[in-house]
Amino acid sequence: MALLGVNIDHVATLRNARGGIVPDPIQAALVAEAHGADGITAHLREDRRHIKDADMYALKKRIATRLNMEMANTEEMVAIALDLKPYMVTLVPERRQELTTEGGLDVITHLAAIQKNTDRLQSAGIKVSLFIDADLAQVEASKTTGAAIIEFHTGPYCEAFGSPEQASKLDLLMKSAEKAISLGIEVNAGHGLNYDNVQPILALPGLWELNIGHSLVSEAIFSGFGPAVRRMKDLLS
Repeated sequence: MALLGVNIDHVATLRNARGGIVPDPIQAALVAEAHGADGITAHLREDRRHIKDADMYALKKRIATRLNMEMANTEEMVAIALDLKPYMVTLVPERRQELTTEGGLDVITHLAAIQKNTDRLQSAGIKVSLFIDADLAQVEASKTTGAAIIEFHTGPYCEAFGSPEQASKLDLLMKSAEKAISLGIEVNAGHGLNYDNVQPILALPGLWELNIGHSLVSEAIFSGFGPAVRRMKDLLS
């Protein structure tokens, strides 16, 4: 059974739309845990468009499960992570103009910088995951960095779901996961997953955890955040 990491970024997006304090992403994290979440994921972006620094520290203090800090591979973010000491850091690409993370980290191009900070973080006892596209060469480069975990970007599969391209996108994820497992790297996955498209992903070799956020926050408008999380947890079971 894959674990469920619940991403609370877009609870913070809604809060920030009015510049107030509600809805509280910390409360959302606690509700998610109470309804089966195995961990909480939050992306501290350089522009702070949703999660804020104070949110990260409050999450670390108050949640009972594991905190996964998504972040760009920058000196500022590494310094924050080394101070915060979350359970895990997931390095992601980041562009200011994007609405959401649009692709995987290019580990091949940025190998030296990623390797350097992976070593710094893991030496401090923080697990490091690299958010990458399903690509065998990127998997091999990820192994070179020393990162213990890969999170596969499932966006292309989700976009193709229900179309003739779905099978090929899923097959690429399968082969990339097999490669990661053969190299001794833990496999996570996420981005764009919802109740309809998640179950085929559960067949990924060695899958440990899925990180899901936007679809759960969206469903919460109609059914409440707790029931939305519980329904996803039941599907993973």
